[in-house]
Amino acid sequence: MSGGAERPRPDPDALLRRVQAEEGAAKRGRLTIFFGFAPGVGKTWRMLTTARERARRPGEDVVIGVVEHHGREDTRALITGLTQLPLRPLSHRGKLLEELDLEGLLARRPSLALIDELAHTNAPGSRHAKRWQDVEAVRDAGIDVYTTLNVQHVEGLNDAVARITRVTVRETVPDAVIDGADTIEVVDLPPPTLLERLRQGKVYMPAQAERARQHFFQEGNLHALRELALRRAARRVDDDLRAYRADHGVAATLPATPRLLVCLSAAPASGRLVQATAGLAAELRCPWLAVTVDDPRRPPPAPATQARLEAHLRQAEGLGGEVLRLQSTDPAQAIITAARSRNVTRVLVGKPTRARLLDRLRGSFLDALVRASGDIDVHVLTGATEADGGGSAQAAPIAAAEPTGPAPWGLAVGAVAFAAGAAAAVRETLDLPDLELLFLPPVVLAAARGGRGPALLAAALSVAVYDFFFVPPFYTFSVRDPRSILTFATMFAVALGVSELTTRLRQQERASAARERRTQALYALSRALSGSGTAEALAAVAVARCAELVPGRAWLLRTGGDGVLHVIAAEPPGRLLEPKDEAVARWAVDHQRPAGRGTADLPGAEVLALPLGEARAALVVAPAGPGALDIEQRGLLELAARQVAAALLRIALAEQARAAEDKARTEELRSSVLSAVSHDLRTPLASITGAATTLRDLPPSDPVARGELLDGICDEAARLERLLCNLLELSRLEAGALRLRRDWVPADELIGSALARLDGPLGARPVRVEVSADCPLLHVDPVVTEQIFVNLLENAVRYTPACAPITLRARGEGAWVEISVIDAGPGLPPGPPERLFTRFTQGESGAPGGAGLGLAVCKGIAEAHGGSIQAESLPEGGACFRVRLPGGVPAAPGAASGGDPPPEDDDGR
Repeated sequence: MSGGAERPRPDPDALLRRVQAEEGAAKRGRLTIFFGFAPGVGKTWRMLTTARERARRPGEDVVIGVVEHHGREDTRALITGLTQLPLRPLSHRGKLLEELDLEGLLARRPSLALIDELAHTNAPGSRHAKRWQDVEAVRDAGIDVYTTLNVQHVEGLNDAVARITRVTVRETVPDAVIDGADTIEVVDLPPPTLLERLRQGKVYMPAQAERARQHFFQEGNLHALRELALRRAARRVDDDLRAYRADHGVAATLPATPRLLVCLSAAPASGRLVQATAGLAAELRCPWLAVTVDDPRRPPPAPATQARLEAHLRQAEGLGGEVLRLQSTDPAQAIITAARSRNVTRVLVGKPTRARLLDRLRGSFLDALVRASGDIDVHVLTGATEADGGGSAQAAPIAAAEPTGPAPWGLAVGAVAFAAGAAAAVRETLDLPDLELLFLPPVVLAAARGGRGPALLAAALSVAVYDFFFVPPFYTFSVRDPRSILTFATMFAVALGVSELTTRLRQQERASAARERRTQALYALSRALSGSGTAEALAAVAVARCAELVPGRAWLLRTGGDGVLHVIAAEPPGRLLEPKDEAVARWAVDHQRPAGRGTADLPGAEVLALPLGEARAALVVAPAGPGALDIEQRGLLELAARQVAAALLRIALAEQARAAEDKARTEELRSSVLSAVSHDLRTPLASITGAATTLRDLPPSDPVARGELLDGICDEAARLERLLCNLLELSRLEAGALRLRRDWVPADELIGSALARLDGPLGARPVRVEVSADCPLLHVDPVVTEQIFVNLLENAVRYTPACAPITLRARGEGAWVEISVIDAGPGLPPGPPERLFTRFTQGESGAPGGAGLGLAVCKGIAEAHGGSIQAESLPEGGACFRVRLPGGVPAAPGAASGGDPPPEDDDGR
């Protein structure tokens, strides 16, 4: 049955989304995927042919980023004439590999880049782990991309391909990347033709071709893979069609492919409708969905009725249908609206079995459905037989009303009696028509508390009591004035209308409250998950919230490094999961489908297991009540599971990013250390080696030369020692392994020891030491602290002229000692002084030989003692480094001194 349908205006929200999507797409390059079902069908050949055609256009810069020709001469010929970017060489395990030079491609910015084999895994050392990530980066730069892909590399079809070929493909591309492509061009070839190409050596070399023919390239496998590829491409075409209809407000169904919709209710015969629809969908090889509509005007259904409806919906889901639950006061229009949004071509409904009189009084669902269907066909199927227990197969997709208990009926009678008493008390004061208004509140109260039935009783009783007690002749139902009949009818009609509106408002309030509870629960779950920084904390939040969404117990299991599922959180905490329930969770993770209670897979289990996608984890819920979960609860849990899966993936990606950052930082530090100290290590060693060699060959008769050589060896050895000491101290500081052994030391003694170690480098340079008379003792580790002054003095030697003086000044500041090292050099380089204390930072005017570690070590040692170090340029010239260290007066045995520095911290922090 079909008819015309007026084309509505496009949805403004849809138009806005379309404009935003087009703006985002305009900034990115377009992606074209040449899609095939097996190697050798001609994807690369088609890609190159299309690229050569585009290269002929004026202003087009077409380059080959990476294309694999696999020794095929026709592919080589197509590559010739196109610009090829050099590949990037990478060394891995002693082998030289070549990968796409992503940086070079982004620097050139062509209009089109050819990047073959989208599913390829890049060699270690590349910017991205997968080639499809390279393609996304190229598109983000505004460059169009042509690429190739086989169906076995589609992540969502990985299990299906493994069942067909008995080969598990490890290199896959996420479905989201494929769905985000602008064009998918299917490259098809009949399997016999492909096998002939394989025999001719046009796909693989002869030895490889023979192995492929015996395994992957069996003709049955190729037919199945071809169908899988065409179906995947057809899904994309269907998505494009639906998007076009939504964007352009096309209400009319475009019957490009059949799609079925079946109307379901709690009637026993709905199960037969599900079976019939599933069978018809299998014959037509088309998708189908099952729809039920809840009318908010009706009271909630009885538990048995609700359970029967849920069983029908689970049956539809188990047979491959999509379940859709709607809420509307106009079921027929709601179903047709849903059918148009899904491009449904046929609506299936059961024959009505109720009396024709009821259809005339209350309206026929089937008639309303046919009238609203427009260009959608409506099929009426046979309903229940006597063996089915009777009932409408699908008169209307509305759940039956729940019978109310005696309390609402008693409330209706009591409210009317109270209104009658009130009317009797004021009958002498009010006119007769005014008394009618006193009987409306009981009707409203009965409708709000009991629904339509008690409201109708209250309305009928109100009219009867009003007639019997307040309309002459009193205490009889006879009517003297015929106009009173109109009064009674109006009174009953008004009461009935008020009761209907109150009942509808009550149901809408309940539905809104239920939606609000669900929304609040999911919002609370989302907020709690976003605040979790570790997988364990997230799992604890997830199971606690899920146990609130569906009362019962909950667990979250994740696959460990040993490949076994481990419970990482439970609600109640510590609750163990039975081995049989763990098996259900393992099945759900392995097959990436819900399993267990209320599902088509392992329905006898006591728990429901929901897989968490790429996290290789499962959310397991054991509801407290008997029976299966209803569709609403299942949907709520599945939505929660998707949020948990996304949060787990976010944490995993954050951990990977941190690990990569740590690895990069470690690698950078290693490279910096090697580059910074390699020269400084080689220079002293070369000097020592040269001096020792000369000393060995020098005759004993020249003691002066021998002495000079020995002094040079000692100086270079001391220099090497200082460098290694700085490296050691820096590594201990950064690892937190520095242990301080504090003692009370005079400042002049510590300074004198440092000067003695640098006696050679200082030479004849004037050095002045000024220690104030009130300078307290230092409370430091003398061995470690001495390195501060050795580094500062060596720094002054390197950056000042040979004759420039150096001053060391120490003075007390309460419980602290400030020691300044002042030179007469050029001062600090431009920029903030703090950067001088970072690793591998060196001045520009110093003598060669520094590694840029000395000041960083000084800062670390000072802070380990609880002190600080600062640097500044002096107005009169030169630089001043001020070191602030703890000091004071040693406490007498058994007593405390008010001048003592802060308490000692053995680990230096």
